[in-house]
Amino acid sequence: MSEVTIPQSTRAEIAVTACSDLFHGQGDILASPAGIIPTIGARLAALTHAPDLMLSDGESTIYAGVPALEHQGVPGGYLPYRELFELIAAGKRHVVMGGAQIDREGNHNFSAIGQHSKPHRQLLGARAAAANTINHRTSYWIPKHSRRSMVERVDFVTGVGRTRAENAGKRAARFHQVHQVVSNLGVFDFSGPGHTMSLVSIHPGVIVEEVIESTGFALNIPDAVQSTRLPNRQELHLIREVLDPLQRREQEVRS
Repeated sequence: MSEVTIPQSTRAEIAVTACSDLFHGQGDILASPAGIIPTIGARLAALTHAPDLMLSDGESTIYAGVPALEHQGVPGGYLPYRELFELIAAGKRHVVMGGAQIDREGNHNFSAIGQHSKPHRQLLGARAAAANTINHRTSYWIPKHSRRSMVERVDFVTGVGRTRAENAGKRAARFHQVHQVVSNLGVFDFSGPGHTMSLVSIHPGVIVEEVIESTGFALNIPDAVQSTRLPNRQELHLIREVLDPLQRREQEVRS
C-alpha cells in the first residue's frame, strides 16, 4: 500500500487547528471565539472532536448546524443576554478573546494603551473580559506575536490573570481558568512558576529564538520544545472546502 500524502499546511491552517484543539474535552458548552481563525477553529472542533459545542452568531442566535465563515447559519435557538450571563456565571462557556496586550501572568488588555492616568489610545473597552476570566475557561488569540502584544506588564487589566485573581480572594479565584494562548508563532500556557507563561509548542517553520525575540518578557522554555501538530487530511478538507473556501484565514495570518 502506498503512503498517504497529506497536503502542505499554511501557518494560518496550523493556527486554526491549534484553536480547534483548545476545545478538546469540552462538552455541551457555548464556544465564543473572537477573530477569523478562532471562529474557524471552534467550528472545526464542532465538526470533529467536540460535536456537542454550542455555536452562536455572537449576538442572540444559536446555530442549528455548523455554517461556513461567510454564511449566516440556520437559527436553532435564541440566546438573549440575560441567559448568556447565566451561562457565564455557571461556567458553561469557553471564550477565545483577542487583545492588544497580554503579559507573562495572563493579564490581558483591550481597554487602552499608555499610562493609566493619561492613556494615548482608546481600545474596545472592558466589556465582559473580567467576568469571563473569573467564571469560565478563557483562552487568547494573538495574530501578531510581538513585543508590543506580549508585554511584561499590561497597561490596563481587562482580563484577569491567575495571580491577580488569587490576590482578589476566593470568589475571584475559585473558577478562574486562563487556559492557553495561541499566536501566529506558537501555543502557550501558564504552567510556569507563579502561573507564568510557558511555551507549549512552536508552529512548524518557527524557531525558538524567534519566539524569544518576539516576546517582551522572560518566557518559560521547556527542555524539549514540541512542534504544533499539523491538521490532518479531514481537517484540511473542512477548513479549505467547507468552513473557509474564500481563504479569509490567510488574511489574518500570512505564511
